[in-house]
Amino acid sequence: MQRRFISLWFRHLTTDWLTLRRPELKEVPFILVTPVRGRNTITGANLLAGQQGITVGMAAADAKAIIPELEVIDDIPGQDYKLLKALGEWCIRYTPMVAIDMPDGLLLDVTGCTHLWDGERGYLKEIVTRLRGKGYDVRGAMADTVGTAWGVARFAKVKPIIEPGGQVNALLSLPPAALRLDAMILERLQKLGFYQIKSFIGLGRSVLRRRFGQEFLTRLDQALGNEDEPLQLLQPIEPYSERLPCLEPIRTATGIEIAIKILLEAMCKRLEGEGKGMRTAILKCYRVDGEILQTGIGTNRPSNHIEHLFKLFELKIPTIEPKLGIELFTLDAPKVEDTDPEQEILWSADSCGLEDNSLADLLDRLANKIGAGNIRRYLPQERYWPEHSIKLATSLKDKPTTTWRMDRPRPSLLLPSPQRIEAAFLTPDNPPMWFIYKGERHTVKRADDAERIEPEWWLADGPHRDYYVVEDEKGQRYWLFRSGHHSAEEKPQWYIHGFFA
Repeated sequence: MQRRFISLWFRHLTTDWLTLRRPELKEVPFILVTPVRGRNTITGANLLAGQQGITVGMAAADAKAIIPELEVIDDIPGQDYKLLKALGEWCIRYTPMVAIDMPDGLLLDVTGCTHLWDGERGYLKEIVTRLRGKGYDVRGAMADTVGTAWGVARFAKVKPIIEPGGQVNALLSLPPAALRLDAMILERLQKLGFYQIKSFIGLGRSVLRRRFGQEFLTRLDQALGNEDEPLQLLQPIEPYSERLPCLEPIRTATGIEIAIKILLEAMCKRLEGEGKGMRTAILKCYRVDGEILQTGIGTNRPSNHIEHLFKLFELKIPTIEPKLGIELFTLDAPKVEDTDPEQEILWSADSCGLEDNSLADLLDRLANKIGAGNIRRYLPQERYWPEHSIKLATSLKDKPTTTWRMDRPRPSLLLPSPQRIEAAFLTPDNPPMWFIYKGERHTVKRADDAERIEPEWWLADGPHRDYYVVEDEKGQRYWLFRSGHHSAEEKPQWYIHGFFA
């Protein structure tokens, strides 16, 4: 497929933006200035100022001499990049491949995109018209190469769409500046009388290299299509990505559901063919008003099951506000993994346990509804202290390296760290008669024998713990322990560490 590029040139980028914020400036010539080597230099001039001879790079004092009523405004450093970034993100609705072209342009790789807008002419007209409707003075051109599109957008006075293979003829009548050359090279070409590209395009490459350097030939080759020019994309393309442009803006939940299903069908068909499943997916909705809505899902195991993935996204639909309408949907799968060969036979009601995909489906729905951080799976590990004897599993595939201890009871709810309590006891080795926890007194009616747990001597020294399972007068059971030995000099410290169901 023949590659096609669009260059967009915002002739008054920063001043147009300022006029949108301050409408009173629309009928006033004004400039933006920034200090350079001790003097205020013009970094932007609106159309009215430009029509009276004011140009970027001129000293502000000289401009005031030409237009006494000229309004001078301090420029905001980095504002041009922020504007281009925002405009570039808006243009992603037309193509996923958008690059910033500092200081006043955007570059779009539109290969294979134009048929969605009735061809190249309708496609370019749609983009330019929409941007002008937002208040920006923009010119655009389309060609086989970035260099030709850039030059035509800024210097050509004829048709903005260069037919495939027509870049040479399109460049001949343009000035050398259309090749994006350095100022010193342009000055040298000017002195030699090369006012148009056709004046030197036929000269030998060795002569041009000797006169103007390798950069000159590189720019010429890029414009002619003899050398590839990679773009630094605003948003890197995900390996697994689907797009769905809408002929009419989508405003209803039903329309959003249909769009998600179409995207999932295309994505899952590809994933299934490659033996992969998605672990995370991100849906972006590009609204007519320029806003981009984003929501995502995650799964416990790789999945390419359309119905299950749609149920996860279905929980997110109420958070999507279409307002005036959504004109583009994109679905990205930034994290995919290989699926197990037996995945297809596991979608049955006869399977059970952690390998059952219905369990993974349930956890996925819960995680996307209440948050993945609220669902935890724990595995045992070889540690003495109870709070260290468990670890958090990262997925359902994690296997335990040791077995759970089953010889003594453990509480269903273990506190992250023991909490101090007040307790009374008859003898040092007996469980407490009562204890006070969070200001409430509990009278102990029943208690098991003590379980002694020694400290991990290879990590730190400290007293042992004597744990008791106790039951109070309300029938509630607690896990308490006494820290260290009882002595005449020091009263033993009591702690609560967990609660039994």
